[in-house]
Amino acid sequence: MRLHQIQALKYLGFSLDDIKHKLVALETPEQVAQALAGQAQGIRAQIASLSEVLQAIEKLEAETLQMEEVDFKKYADIIINLQMKNDFYWLIKHFDDYSLESFRTRFTAQQGEAMIKALNKLMEEAAALVQGGAPPDSERAQAFGKAWWDMVTEFTEGDTELLSRLMQLANPQDYLAAQSKEDWAATMNYIQKVLEVYFTKSGINPFEGKLGGAQ
Repeated sequence: MRLHQIQALKYLGFSLDDIKHKLVALETPEQVAQALAGQAQGIRAQIASLSEVLQAIEKLEAETLQMEEVDFKKYADIIINLQMKNDFYWLIKHFDDYSLESFRTRFTAQQGEAMIKALNKLMEEAAALVQGGAPPDSERAQAFGKAWWDMVTEFTEGDTELLSRLMQLANPQDYLAAQSKEDWAATMNYIQKVLEVYFTKSGINPFEGKLGGAQ
């Protein structure tokens, strides 16, 4: 009978320690119900966590099939970006070793997460500008251009080689098979036009001298 009770409670996820030291001390139905509610809450948290892990596994599986070779460094980078809720995790497979190593050595996890949040916010803003039909030379668009370029200069820390590689990566033609390819291409084309106006008005040449400085 005792074994039967233990097996039944273990089925509900209680550990032997819980069964031995906590459950046997319960004296009222209310206390038992409270213990069961606590166990249910813990299981819900596990389900939510496992659901996130399952989604990450499925997304990583899709990414590996689009990569030409096995690269566990990139796999790890993709997983970390999925953990940080980076909507653009899929870009990582397109980065070269120089760019990825630059990111790994320049940013802590906290800095990387802050940069990703800034990127996601700016991409949402750019999409809103596109949908709203804001001209690239409008005040709103140019304010966005300054914010975008400030992010880029902070991200690259003045490394023109890294900037050049990122500019090549940003070519929408490279993402014809990517998710939301039409929206991505339209947004990146718009950002490019906004930056062209911003550079002209500000007298900035992104490939001369320290990034962000007027020439």
